[in-house]
Amino acid sequence: MDAINLSIFANRIDAICGEMGVTLQKSAFSPNIRDRLDYSCAIFDADGELCAQAAHIPVHLGSMAFAMRDVVSLFDWSAGDMMVLNDPYKGGTHLPDVTLIAPMFINNDLIGFVANRAHHADIGSETPGSMPLSSDLSDEGLIIEPALLVRGGEVEESFFDELMAHMRNPKESAGDFIAQIASNRRGLMRLEALITKIGVDDYLQSLQYLNNYAAALAKNSLLDIADGEYVFSDVLDDDGQGNNDIVIKAKIIFDEGTITVDFSDSNHQVDGNINCPLSVTAAAVYYVFRCLMPAQTPACSGSFSHIKLLAPEGSVVNACFPAAVAAGNVETSTRIVDVMLGALAKALPEKIPAASHGSMNNLAMGYAGGEVGNEKGPAWDYYETIGGGMGASMISNGLDAVQTHMTNTLNTPVESLEMKYPLRILRYQLRKNSAGEGKYKGGEGLLREYEFLAPAQATLLTERRRHQPWGLAGGRAGAAACNYLNESELPGKCSLQINPGDTLLIATAGGGGYQSSDKTEQ
Repeated sequence: MDAINLSIFANRIDAICGEMGVTLQKSAFSPNIRDRLDYSCAIFDADGELCAQAAHIPVHLGSMAFAMRDVVSLFDWSAGDMMVLNDPYKGGTHLPDVTLIAPMFINNDLIGFVANRAHHADIGSETPGSMPLSSDLSDEGLIIEPALLVRGGEVEESFFDELMAHMRNPKESAGDFIAQIASNRRGLMRLEALITKIGVDDYLQSLQYLNNYAAALAKNSLLDIADGEYVFSDVLDDDGQGNNDIVIKAKIIFDEGTITVDFSDSNHQVDGNINCPLSVTAAAVYYVFRCLMPAQTPACSGSFSHIKLLAPEGSVVNACFPAAVAAGNVETSTRIVDVMLGALAKALPEKIPAASHGSMNNLAMGYAGGEVGNEKGPAWDYYETIGGGMGASMISNGLDAVQTHMTNTLNTPVESLEMKYPLRILRYQLRKNSAGEGKYKGGEGLLREYEFLAPAQATLLTERRRHQPWGLAGGRAGAAACNYLNESELPGKCSLQINPGDTLLIATAGGGGYQSSDKTEQ
């Protein structure tokens, strides 16, 4: 297959994933999916190997790429079926991320799958926002083991009703599930049109060419790295259950074109919810290497075929059931990226940036409904992540106030937030002087301050409150982050009862600086 036709094919299947995403966004009910874009879409082959993905959420897509082979082997698929799951130990990431998978049949032959994953602010947890300060998976909400939500094109109504019975706002939740179904149906329609046009044999052969091309690009992109071992460690602040400074250590071994990433010296799994399943660890590893590959490298399984992962069972990066994982997907995945970059900085000092703000700064909040004292109100759930400073590199300052690495969601617009929920945003601005100094400065963090207009419960799952994002080559660390309720400082991970009139301020970390300068040496 010549380069032009291969490029056309790659862009065609990428476009299908993009159209699936637009369908999901425009059909969803919740701001979390519609405004923040907390979803991802992809195409897989009949064995569950990744073929294409849109540029959505790295932690979603890498974990799907790692886990899909095992997931799709669970069923004897039929046309019109659609599987749903969120179990982190059976192909998911954490419970709010719900995945729907649909098979693609041509002339009764299974050709592949389309899939999407979306974050649901309500997945049946007792804590609004479904990101609790948990110590067991069962505390985190409804566990959906792989099951058929749609059979032969028809929604399994009794099963669907059972799912919705766990939700505080079943109308909104149902709308988001139906949007995911619509997204997969759009993907199947577009994929069938493509395969019908070029033929099944040509489609499958094109996928093989695509994987071979991706593998070659991926291998060539790392030829500058000398064979050897590169080691780095960093820590998570705490697990919210009294355990501090949880170590994540990576040893990256380059050996004649193959890469082994060994986490054997990382912390054992902990009581709190910063544990993550192996699929999430794989997602973070894949993401880092994907960043080193040329921009034209196809997002398919061939890109990662040369990477081997070692992570002991029962460790914080390969937790065993029923360990809590709500923050592992968001916070631990982010720290794994920091550790990987720290190790690679020893191999590629001119290509690796300083540490970014290092937390998704998770804020989950809402109200269970009913009466609290003299106050009454409807049930509501909301969840968002908050950006911070990007790490500087040897060629530029870091960006201010952005999502980095394992998430690239948008913020929820203030207008949307205030219109839908009993909240008022008092401040949303750059956090001045939070950037790490250096020849190139890190990015500035954010200040986001909420005033609550009704009683609520809130949960914070945040990091880099005790340990600053590191600088490189003599650049200084970014400022540590902090949280305040009515001007009283809060722990990085906590659950709060909120009264009307209370204010909550999230001050996120700045990015690390790069290279010493006269200013940093004074």
